[in-house]
Amino acid sequence: MLKTKLLAGVFAVVLAGVAAPFASAQTPPPPPPPPNADIAWVQRERTPYGSWEQMARFFLSQIRTYDVEGRFGEPGPAINSLIAINPDALEDARASDARRLAGQALPLDGVPLVIKDNVEARGMPTTAGSLALAANQPDRDAPITARLRAAGAVLIGKSNLSEWANIRSSHSISGWSAVGGLTRNPYARDRNTCGSSSGSGAAVAAGFAIVAIGTETDGSITCPAAMNGLVGFKPTVGLVSRTGIVPISHSQDTAGPMTRTVRDAALVLNVIAGSDPADPATAEADARKTDYAAALEAASLRGVRIGVARFLTGYSDGTDAVFEANLERLRQAGAVLIEIKDGPDMDAVGGAEFTVLLTELKADLNAYLATTDRAQVKTRTLADVIAFNRATPRELALFDQDLFEAAEATGGLSDPAYVAARETSLRLAGAEGIDRLLKDNDVAVLIAPTTGPAWMTDVVNGDHYLGSASTLPAVAGYPHLTVPMGQVGGLPVGLSFIGGQWQDARVLALGYAFEQLEPQRVAPAFPASLNSTRAVAPVLAPVLQEP
Repeated sequence: MLKTKLLAGVFAVVLAGVAAPFASAQTPPPPPPPPNADIAWVQRERTPYGSWEQMARFFLSQIRTYDVEGRFGEPGPAINSLIAINPDALEDARASDARRLAGQALPLDGVPLVIKDNVEARGMPTTAGSLALAANQPDRDAPITARLRAAGAVLIGKSNLSEWANIRSSHSISGWSAVGGLTRNPYARDRNTCGSSSGSGAAVAAGFAIVAIGTETDGSITCPAAMNGLVGFKPTVGLVSRTGIVPISHSQDTAGPMTRTVRDAALVLNVIAGSDPADPATAEADARKTDYAAALEAASLRGVRIGVARFLTGYSDGTDAVFEANLERLRQAGAVLIEIKDGPDMDAVGGAEFTVLLTELKADLNAYLATTDRAQVKTRTLADVIAFNRATPRELALFDQDLFEAAEATGGLSDPAYVAARETSLRLAGAEGIDRLLKDNDVAVLIAPTTGPAWMTDVVNGDHYLGSASTLPAVAGYPHLTVPMGQVGGLPVGLSFIGGQWQDARVLALGYAFEQLEPQRVAPAFPASLNSTRAVAPVLAPVLQEP
């Protein structure tokens, strides 16, 4: 299996001697990070580890124990969230230590980071989970990667994902890729991680990193964040560069942070936001960006009018019940909740979006493949990838490539059907969607459950996806934040905050204020399943004891 080769080879070098600093009986291993360890903890609590290098060693040892060991025939939960480890991870951590000693610390110095494996990072493959890109190792960083390195973050590795960011098949299994295999949910390993930033979500939830970068076209940051008990932020499209990221859609693609706290998401956004000459969508980014962390205020809910998007509920009864409990928390914090029952025609939005995504996938992927090294990447077009998949049994063993084939049949960016679909989707989701809802109801943001709890992974029938709040902000290109709001049967669910274009700071501030009311994140326990008598016993016990 290719993933085993990638990881095992790197671990042989990077993990050699990782346990040595903690092996002595006189030097017990440091305690594990607290469940909600964040950037402030990393930069404040070096003492138990001695240095950021030792901290990086600890995170690498956690990865070996909990992410990969089960695949080497040894006990372990095998979360399978990472595709590859950065061979320079310890060197990067040593550089952070040197800057600290010299009094030259950077904003993210020492912070363990993972990046989704459709984002380029020099020295490592960028596969998008596909065997067609297994040898794709560009000698360059994507601008977002370069910004994170320049801020001192310690890149631990590349995370698994739903292959090709979940655009290959309408029958896909989220969290699975031919390169990386299947990512498992740390809250119940037979449950799905959602996609496509599956490994990014699972890695931070499981404690393999403090921060992850995901990418989203529609739900690929917010859904896996919610199902893995994390904060996930999809910025306004154009705030963060997409150069060097394997694309789906120039209209909707963006990268964003996946973290344990809203403050961490804001701190990461401070680093990654900004204009990129190679990405025309970011022309306004430098003028629009601000200090997102400085704008956070715990009291910012008081007196704020918030729209309750009832048309974005109903994913499960349990999720709706948790949502109602959190609405009461918001009221008690002084928020003025405005009920909104009717929204845009979501079927019309989805239909137009589908045409846009398939048309742009063909154009944008062909453009990206043309920038890769011909010696490393033999598939130069989407048509080549389709042919490669047909000739590679592992690629099509679990599901087909009907979306790739439909994209290949599209007529290009000048096709009148595409032009009309883009105008329709943007109008329905933006001007007549989020913009109208905010204005007509005089509200600052919309809120809704992000999605339901994680479904059972089903390699026979594919995903059992019940919908989410992601489509309107994804199609409009507007900011969308999910924050943990509780659990349903031991599985996390998230609360979505959706704002208007360039209202990223406002959305983050309100999400932060909600988070401060009563933090809802619970650390995972890595159970094999919640579908067992033992797992449900604590829930049944009070009922069985009733007279």
